[in-house]
Amino acid sequence: MEQTVKREYVSSNYLLPADNAETERLNLQHCILKKAFGDELALAPITLHSHDLVLESGAGTGIWAQEFSAFHSQNNVLLNIECIDISDKQFPREYPSNIHFSIHSVTDLPQEWKNSFSYIHQRLLVGALNDSRWNIAIDQLHDVLKPGAWIELVEVEAKGLGYGVGPNSKRLASLITSLHTSKGIITDLEVYLPKLLARKGFTDIHCEGRDIPIRESVDNDGLNRSKQWHDLWMGVKTPVLTGGGFGIVGSEEEFDKLLEGCLKEWNESDKAYTTYYAIVARKPI
Repeated sequence: MEQTVKREYVSSNYLLPADNAETERLNLQHCILKKAFGDELALAPITLHSHDLVLESGAGTGIWAQEFSAFHSQNNVLLNIECIDISDKQFPREYPSNIHFSIHSVTDLPQEWKNSFSYIHQRLLVGALNDSRWNIAIDQLHDVLKPGAWIELVEVEAKGLGYGVGPNSKRLASLITSLHTSKGIITDLEVYLPKLLARKGFTDIHCEGRDIPIRESVDNDGLNRSKQWHDLWMGVKTPVLTGGGFGIVGSEEEFDKLLEGCLKEWNESDKAYTTYYAIVARKPI
């Protein structure tokens, strides 16, 4: 069935689209995550200096990099930030001159970057990497990180344990589980990544989680969490339908109706939540 609104996807390896609607969702997601982690843009115990190189992998809209740069500029620290993604479709049109955007995959970083970065930040590549690609990505990130420097990987618990609070959202959780299985998605990165980082030679590994409620707003902060969560899953409609609906939905109309029901359940429940993790590790000197 032809979709009413055609979404734009840039890679068969990544489940989500790269278009204006996704840009808006990513920026809202950034605000929600930032508040959940106490308004901190980084949990790694870093001390950066002017002209240090910082890498943001999977930069998307670049909102994290711009805020991270501005925060350090207030303290008279001018960083050089390299933002990479597999597509430039969501890169901002205007940004400070100390931030550079380029098209690169985390599984294939330039060799000239070896031992260059004083800090690496990567966020929410759960929908892009399977086991083999995660192994390659961590090898690549290890290579470009300076000895003694820190890496921070922010990921989400993907088993659907917290957002299935009613018949519709439980069906959605089952649907997303089937989609993840079909793509080889790792759903327990909070367990998987610390072990992988240790095998790759990283030390001082720490994982810190935050449970984020999915109701529309918390403390009237204006952050529509349930809309962000609804729009996230709306973004996987094409891969779901391409995969045949996994025995749960058979058409675009059924998918849309399922998400409408989920949105209602999330806004009526104080039990619906999702968990995000910040995983930090250091490359030995």
